[in-house]
Amino acid sequence: MTQALELFIAGSYSATEAEDRTLTLANDADPREADLSSIDAVELQFPKFSDGRAFSQAFLLRRRLGFTGQIRATGDVLIDQLLQMQRSGFSQAVLREDQNLAHGQALLAHYPAFYQGDAVHTAPHFALASGAHA
Repeated sequence: MTQALELFIAGSYSATEAEDRTLTLANDADPREADLSSIDAVELQFPKFSDGRAFSQAFLLRRRLGFTGQIRATGDVLIDQLLQMQRSGFSQAVLREDQNLAHGQALLAHYPAFYQGDAVHTAPHFALASGAHA
C-alpha cells in the first residue's frame, strides 16, 4: 500500500514556521547534487502540468537518495497527476486553486493498492501477499 498523499489548495496553503528547513528545487535541478543532511522537506515545482521532470526528481529523492522527509508538489498541480505523484514518492501536493480538493481525495481513495511496486514500497503486490522480499 502506498503512503497517503496530503492535499492542499494553493490559495489556502500557507507555509508553517517549521518549514525553515525546506529545500526548493527548480524542475531542472539534479537532486543528487543537493545537500539533504539538514533538510526536512523538499519542494518540487511543476511550472506547467505537462512538465513532468518533478516526477523524476521525487523518484530520485526517494529511491536513489533514500530521502524520508516530505516531498511537496507545487505549481500547476492538477488532480489528474495525484496518483502518479503518490507512486513517485510525493507526500504532499498543493493543488492549483481551480482544482477540487474533495474530488482529488476521492480519486486517491479509488485505488487502494497496485500490483507493481512504487518509489516508496518497491516490492510488487504478489511479493507482499506471499511474504517474500523483493
